[in-house]
Amino acid sequence: VSTGPGDPELMTIKAMRCIENCQVIAAPRTKGKNCMALDIVKGIMDIDDKEILYLDFAMQKNEKVLESTHRKQADMIEEYLAAGKDVAMLNIGDASLYGTFCYVRELIEADGYGTKTIAGVTSFCAVAAELGQSLTRMDEPLTIIPGSYEYVEQMLEQDGTKVIMKSGNALSEVKRILEEKGMSDRSAMVANCGLHNQRVYKDIKKSEDDEGYFVTILIK
Repeated sequence: VSTGPGDPELMTIKAMRCIENCQVIAAPRTKGKNCMALDIVKGIMDIDDKEILYLDFAMQKNEKVLESTHRKQADMIEEYLAAGKDVAMLNIGDASLYGTFCYVRELIEADGYGTKTIAGVTSFCAVAAELGQSLTRMDEPLTIIPGSYEYVEQMLEQDGTKVIMKSGNALSEVKRILEEKGMSDRSAMVANCGLHNQRVYKDIKKSEDDEGYFVTILIK
């Protein structure tokens, strides 16, 4: 279930209805025990009657560790499915975009259980709205780049609008690349879009190098 980028009011009616109909909510949790997607849901729904299954994420790139983590998460969810309970696994933004859900879904489906994806508002759409900018014009492409991607510099050569998502620890390097390419003046940024600690930078050069994980940069 996609919960949108942060503002609870950006959750869809379909997402809310799905959560209402599921007995169990699977909530991703970071190392610091933060449950952003669950907090979004709590901001607009009463879920006191739901059973919460916390899924601890491994915030690293080691493939073996990630595979082991996804297998563990799938097994935890399948315990409830085997007992006849429907589970709503929450995903920030849209579940189809750089979400852990796709890996867990593949494992669950391979084990014979059915899944369904509920679409949501993406962070870069919310960021464009917050900045008062369009993402594209007629016949202009849109390139979406993860901030930690090895070939960020190469992808910035693409025509049209560029979006860099989840820059995290790579933000300083991304800003350096934008400056070197003369793209800083065409770049704007929003950190923690829709949350209480949202920060908007129409001039990216005024941002700090440590703005957190949920940073989206829009380059026109």
